[in-house]
Amino acid sequence: MAPDTSLPAALSSRTEQPRLKIHGAARVRFEHRAGTTRLATLYHHDPLRVLFPNPRVGDLPVATLVTTSGGLVGGDRVDVSIEVGPGASALVTTQAAEKIYRSTGADVHVSTGVAVGAGGWLEWLPQEAILFDGARLRRATTVHLEASSRLMAGELLVFGRIASGERFTRGLARDSWEVRRDSRLVWADALHLDGDVRSALDHPACFGGAAAYGTILYAAPDAARHLDAARRLIDTVVSGAPPGVLAAATCLDGMLVIRWLGDRAHHVRRAYAGFWAGFRAHAAGLPARLPRLWDV
Repeated sequence: MAPDTSLPAALSSRTEQPRLKIHGAARVRFEHRAGTTRLATLYHHDPLRVLFPNPRVGDLPVATLVTTSGGLVGGDRVDVSIEVGPGASALVTTQAAEKIYRSTGADVHVSTGVAVGAGGWLEWLPQEAILFDGARLRRATTVHLEASSRLMAGELLVFGRIASGERFTRGLARDSWEVRRDSRLVWADALHLDGDVRSALDHPACFGGAAAYGTILYAAPDAARHLDAARRLIDTVVSGAPPGVLAAATCLDGMLVIRWLGDRAHHVRRAYAGFWAGFRAHAAGLPARLPRLWDV
C-alpha cells in the first residue's frame, strides 16, 4: 500500500487560509497650553504604538512611532495623523527603519496626514524605509499648513537589503507628497518606480546606481531666506561624508527642498541627519542634535 502523504486536515485548512492583513493607525496631536506644548490627543491601533521618550534638556517634546509587527508586507495598511496646534512645537520620529517585505502582488499602503496650526513648528523625521526586492509600496503624505506655520519633514528610501547583497530590482515604489498652505496647493511631488526598476536605478540620468534616496522639506514663510544657508550646510556635510553622497537644494513658493542620493545607505543617512541637526539649529534656534534613536 502506498504511504499516505496528504497533510492532516487541520494543518491543510490552516495553510490554505489567506494571510491576515493588518490595518494600523495612529493619531497624535500636540497643543500649546499654560505656556508649553502638551499632548492633547493620542490614539493608536495595532501594530502601531506611540511612545514618548523624555526629550533632551532644552529640546522639544518627542513622539515616537513603533511598528510592533516588525515590518509591512503586501496588503498591509498604515494610517498616521500628526497634528500640532497653534503656537505648539514638537518632533515626531520612528523607532527604527521600516522594512517593506517582498509581495506576491498586493501593495503596502502608508498614508500620513500632517497639520500645523498658526505659529506652530513640527519636525516629521521618520527613519528610512527599506524596500526588499519585490516589495510594493504606495506611500502618500498630505500636509496642511496655516500662513505662519513652519514644518521640517523628510523621507528616506533604501533600495534593497544592501548589507545582505540584495538590491531592489523589481516591485513598486510610489511615494507622493502634497503640501497646502491656507488650503492652496503649493507643492506636489511623486516618485514612481514600477515593474523592472533596476534600469531606472542604474541609469545615469535617473538614480545613477544610488542605494538610497532622501528628501527634506522646509515649508515656512521665510524658506527663501534660508536657501543660501542650506546650501552652505550641504557643502559642509557632504564634504565631511565619504565619497558617493550627493545633495542639492532649491526653493519655490515657500518650500525649501533638499534632495539626497548616495551609493551607501548609511553614508546618506549620516549626512541627512547631520544636515537636519544643523538646519533646525539655524532656522529655529533648536539644539543641533536629533533624538537618541537616531544615534543607534
